Amino acid sequence: MGPWLDSLTAWLTANPQWLAAAVFIVACIECLAIAGLIVPGTVLLFAVAVLAGSGALSLGETLLLGFLGGLLGDVVSYFLGRHFHQNIRRLPGLRHHPEWIGSAEAYFQRYGIASLLVGRFIGPLRPMLPMVAGMFDMPFPRFFAVSLLAGAGWAVAYLLPGWATGAAIRLPLPEGFWPQAGLVVGSIAVLVGLGINSGLRGHRRSTLLIAGLSLVILGGLFVGYSHLGAFDQGLMTLVQEHRKPLLDEFAVMLTQLGEFKHMLVISAALTLVLLATRQWRHLLFAGGTLLVTALANTATKQLFARMRPEVLTDPLTSYSMPSGHASGSFALFLALAVLAGRGQPQRMRLTWVLLGCLPALAIALSRVYLGAHWPTDVVAGAMLAACVCAASLWLSQRQAPLEPLPAKIWWLILPVMVGLFGFYALQNLPHAMMRYAY
Repeated sequence: MGPWLDSLTAWLTANPQWLAAAVFIVACIECLAIAGLIVPGTVLLFAVAVLAGSGALSLGETLLLGFLGGLLGDVVSYFLGRHFHQNIRRLPGLRHHPEWIGSAEAYFQRYGIASLLVGRFIGPLRPMLPMVAGMFDMPFPRFFAVSLLAGAGWAVAYLLPGWATGAAIRLPLPEGFWPQAGLVVGSIAVLVGLGINSGLRGHRRSTLLIAGLSLVILGGLFVGYSHLGAFDQGLMTLVQEHRKPLLDEFAVMLTQLGEFKHMLVISAALTLVLLATRQWRHLLFAGGTLLVTALANTATKQLFARMRPEVLTDPLTSYSMPSGHASGSFALFLALAVLAGRGQPQRMRLTWVLLGCLPALAIALSRVYLGAHWPTDVVAGAMLAACVCAASLWLSQRQAPLEPLPAKIWWLILPVMVGLFGFYALQNLPHAMMRYAY
């Protein structure tokens, strides 16, 4: 794969006018039935995203092109399944590899709409599930709505790392940035890798391992954040250089979701639903995670007394480490993801956790984008929430596994969560824009 990939990237470097088309086409192929299993789309997406981040395309353009390309791949795959139905098994490729569609079919029949959301982030299933949805005559409006939601998260998760890498390579970053970035990213990668491996193997103490590793990283950040100045300053410079009015508005909407008073109301609503439905063990897990995270964040923020970045015109006087937005959002979404994964196979549980990290990460990164927190503040907040959530889950399951929540309770939780998040995202937007403006 190396020589032709090098040739492609060299040609795109020499012909940057074709880069936008390349992002769109590669994203489409990655999500296209059968083709997405054959072509190494993930590697190609990262490569073209790096080139886009080197100055050829803005972040918004890159994400939009990837989103539209993936959406086109989904729609084409859906109508292939809708047109051929069971005869789809006779198409070239599937005729000799029936397991490709067999696993996607079983997954779709078991999880329905949730399979389209979760499966979007599972490589072998991503290009096949839209075709299976069409094969089973899933109504197109419902499929399209789910595809829009899943595609947005997928575009960010798969294109943002490459784009940020390309932008970071282009900028004259402070001396020591790359070793420090490697230390921070490498530590998180070890946590995620060991957590996934332990979870897939079904180790009894996997949650305790995650809690311990998160605590070690958190302790390292508390002790050594003063030695990560090049990482903080370099990443902040990179982010601030790419601020745009449209992205400013979107970032403000995201950051409003993580405001303490909003997270308090949303967390209380989740707790009340679990209390009203008498889900005592789930209440202890979720309520304990949210309460302990909030208390620990407040205590440590006062203890380390680190000032915020001086990006805002009216810098806030409160302390910044760990980020309350990051710890609060990660605690809430991780708790919801853990509850959603109860009673499911290990792979599905891990996928729910990774999906839960996406909205939390978006809220956390909005703080760095707006200049309200240093990157290490956000990492510390995420590690604090991960540590508390994993420890709370381990304590909740010492005697017996946590049972799945009944579907009727999820039909109470989801409308409440979506309604509150939507309300707070749109509330007082003009005032927020003035507060976070340059």
